Amino acid sequence: MLPVLLLVALPVYSQVTLSGSIQSDILVPQDDEKIGTEHSEDKVLTNTYLDLNLGSKYVDAGARFEFLKYPLPGYEPDFKGWGVPHFYVKGHVNNVELTLGDYYEQFGSGFILRTYEERSLGIDNALRGARLSFKPVNGVNLKALTGKQRRYWHHNDALVSGVDLELGLDQFFKSLEGHDTHITLGGSWVNKHEDADADAIFVDATHKLNLPEYVNAWDARVNVAHKGFNILAEYAQKSQDPSFDNGYHYGKGNVAMLSTSYSKKGMSVLLQAKRSEGMAFRSRRSMSGTSSFINHLPAFTHDHTYALPANYPYATQFDGEWALQAEFGYSFKKNTSLGGKYGTKFLLNISHVRGLDYDGLKNPVLDGRIMGSDGHKSDFFKMGELYYQDINVMMDKRFTRDFSLIFMYMNQRYNMTVVEGHGGMIKSNILVADGKYKISPKLTLRCELQYQFCEGDDGDWAYGLAELSWAPHWMFTVSDMWNCGETKVHYYQALVTYSLKSHLIQAGYGRTAEGFNCSGGVCRWVPATRGFTLSYNYSF
Repeated sequence: MLPVLLLVALPVYSQVTLSGSIQSDILVPQDDEKIGTEHSEDKVLTNTYLDLNLGSKYVDAGARFEFLKYPLPGYEPDFKGWGVPHFYVKGHVNNVELTLGDYYEQFGSGFILRTYEERSLGIDNALRGARLSFKPVNGVNLKALTGKQRRYWHHNDALVSGVDLELGLDQFFKSLEGHDTHITLGGSWVNKHEDADADAIFVDATHKLNLPEYVNAWDARVNVAHKGFNILAEYAQKSQDPSFDNGYHYGKGNVAMLSTSYSKKGMSVLLQAKRSEGMAFRSRRSMSGTSSFINHLPAFTHDHTYALPANYPYATQFDGEWALQAEFGYSFKKNTSLGGKYGTKFLLNISHVRGLDYDGLKNPVLDGRIMGSDGHKSDFFKMGELYYQDINVMMDKRFTRDFSLIFMYMNQRYNMTVVEGHGGMIKSNILVADGKYKISPKLTLRCELQYQFCEGDDGDWAYGLAELSWAPHWMFTVSDMWNCGETKVHYYQALVTYSLKSHLIQAGYGRTAEGFNCSGGVCRWVPATRGFTLSYNYSF
């Protein structure tokens, strides 16, 4: 009843607008012993969402209906259910905005607070409570919030509160703006209040840990932008927070980041470094998996969209890591020896992630002696074993008016033991060719050929795709991912897509391989599946 009241709680004298979206993904599963599918007693599985939002001059309101009673495979057990778990009402007058209900927020880079929704991962860690945003003058942005965090169909008991302040110095010193220089200072504080006896942790039969009721975290940052140059420095620290993630030790957490970039017409450079230690921050200390995180640590690795380069994606290790990334992009001009008639785009990306050095102890969280102690500490600049490395180069070149080709080479090192708990170091070299040919003004054919030379796990992989686009409505896709190493299994798919204005319908049949689905360093294990699929998306 409350969501319905919120949706109609708008001033009758204001012009009201209605917007929203529908997303429904359906699988009719089939058993397949060859690829190891999980048997489902349900004949049809679906993740379905309906968002409705009403807006007016001073008040907005919205609600989301979710039908996840028979969810797609691979989500945590608590994910299952249906109802209206998300609703809000928002008032905004001049430079003040107040939200009551469910909301998303991020402070800085998210090191101490980031609530968001990512349906492919099963993440919706919204806070339910109150959020205030106030901009008293240009260049000052103040946020304050409090609430309890969603965990699927319930909310964790801990109360999460925080304040964030950003100052745009160029708004106060006009000489900076006159020189095209922008400086932003930011500071944040987040507090978690969790009952010390909510999850009693026993050291032995008679002794339990004295757990802190309050956990505090703070973040400070500075961002300087001058013409095409940008630099961001950020540091965050968390007080004692014994949890499942750190083996219930009392060491403090911290993360430091430095990110610089430069861009001008035809060229871009990105350099990033991040060191984190003990920064898992959840609204319930005993939780595991992808849920209940208050914060977020970006992976600093390239997000691959091609199938085989994304075979072994990296997941951020919250106990501690050094992450380094460099990227260089350049566009060779038209009518030059390297640019050719139509120009050529070049991109080089290097990602390198290592653990921290704890004097030879590879995984201190697994050391049983860590419980109740101050934890193991590593010198700031000391690095441990290799967790992940990705060196990839991509060239995008148009050869004729109707034909273009993207070529990519990738060298990867993936420590499967660290990320997944088994398997050792996986070494691979991947080649990708992606060609597009415009047959006619309405017909375009795109083909992909990929090959992965892989040492370890299941060995080599090959992938082929053909996609025919018939403008403005149709797309036909067939693909096959074949393990030509150990299993010799084909993962074939056929898809038909139809789009009309804001409607998108896709129907298909095929197999999907088991593996991790990742976004921004957060991953969900997806089991192998086979069956008919149907997806529908509509925005209004």
